[in-house]
Amino acid sequence: DVQLVESGGGSVQAGGSLRLSCAASGNTVRRNCMGWFLQAPGKEREGVAAIYNGGANTYYHDSVKGRFTISPDNAKKTVNLEMNSLKPEDTGMYYCAMKRSGTCWAAPASYDSWGQGTQVTVS
Repeated sequence: DVQLVESGGGSVQAGGSLRLSCAASGNTVRRNCMGWFLQAPGKEREGVAAIYNGGANTYYHDSVKGRFTISPDNAKKTVNLEMNSLKPEDTGMYYCAMKRSGTCWAAPASYDSWGQGTQVTVS
């Protein structure tokens, strides 16, 4: 089993920055993709960024390209999401997720394990 724990959320003003971290524990040996997803108020969960095989490839939603960076810390078994130039539309619950196989840039339903989420509010 895999456990994912997010941290780093908070409230910032527009233009500010936050750094989210996702710590993975348990059976993480077969870990193909790690992803960050946003569930904005009243909207469905959607992908923000994903990373394949410890950093070989990264993927971003168009709305965050150039502002967000996903990166692994393989020694610590964490995946970080650096968020800069934040906008009010970035507000919502951010979830970390993991999948063992298949395409990384994919629907949330294809991911196997999820964290509890961390709230980001941009005003």
